[in-house]
Amino acid sequence: MQSSKQELIAKVAWLYFVGNNTQQEIAQKLNISRPTINRMIAGASESGLVQVRINHPIRRCMELGEELKKRYGLSLCEVAPLEVADDGESQRRIAVLGAAMMDRYLADPALRVIAMGFGRTLKAVVSEITEIRTPQLNIISLAGSVSLDGSFNTYDVGLRLADKTAGKAFLLPMPVIAKTTEERDEWLDNRLFTLIKKLYSDAEVAFVGIGDVQPDSPLVQNGFLTSEEASQLMNEGAVGEILGWAMDRHGDPVRKGWSERVTSLPLPSLVKRPVIAFAGGRKKVPAILAALRGRWISGLITDEITAQELASL
Repeated sequence: MQSSKQELIAKVAWLYFVGNNTQQEIAQKLNISRPTINRMIAGASESGLVQVRINHPIRRCMELGEELKKRYGLSLCEVAPLEVADDGESQRRIAVLGAAMMDRYLADPALRVIAMGFGRTLKAVVSEITEIRTPQLNIISLAGSVSLDGSFNTYDVGLRLADKTAGKAFLLPMPVIAKTTEERDEWLDNRLFTLIKKLYSDAEVAFVGIGDVQPDSPLVQNGFLTSEEASQLMNEGAVGEILGWAMDRHGDPVRKGWSERVTSLPLPSLVKRPVIAFAGGRKKVPAILAALRGRWISGLITDEITAQELASL
């Protein structure tokens, strides 16, 4: 009797998963009620009688994402397919995948405040998102937007996102790294910073980039610090940074002569909310690994080759 029932379930499963019959068509063919067919299909999947295998590169990406999620306690990790190491293509793939994830947040009518970092990859993500009207949205920049020479940081994405959402952008008109501790205190002692700090406490999610620390790193190229300062940071053990906050390979903050000059809002304030990073490329692997080890982020969007490197370490 049990054998006959299993044979019937197997037949139903074959007609549904292989034969592409609808549940209604199977019910008519076998003269069985549709609710019974539905239960048989569900039971076939739960019992292991039916096993779905995806023979496509995206399967490996999903496996890598799950592996990194479990290893580093992430709430989210999505991996974009990438066959050949290419920083430009990596950024494009991450941008498409990241925009789809960001779209899901923006589609929530209850969303009121989001926090944004800066950088090339984050700018590419924002360029890919779908335009949507969310006039209730407040977009706050987590880091200063002024370079050492006084020019505006073109990789600050707050204004661009405001254009796409009809939301309000709140920028920090200050350098990411002040020259001295006293100068930093002067920058932070203003009404606008107090306002943004208050909004930051209400932010529901933060989107950031991850930078490497090299004499030619993004912070140097964007004019936020000199190559000499970057070399000094490397001598102190820094391998990466988020919003100018430097970290060593263990994920510990690099403090000596540095952290007291950073004007950016500190990420730990969002420890109970998602802090999602967009980063890829082999050059950034040490920085991304440091961010994961130090629990600086709770979510990661990266590419397949970077994810493979991270999983192997």
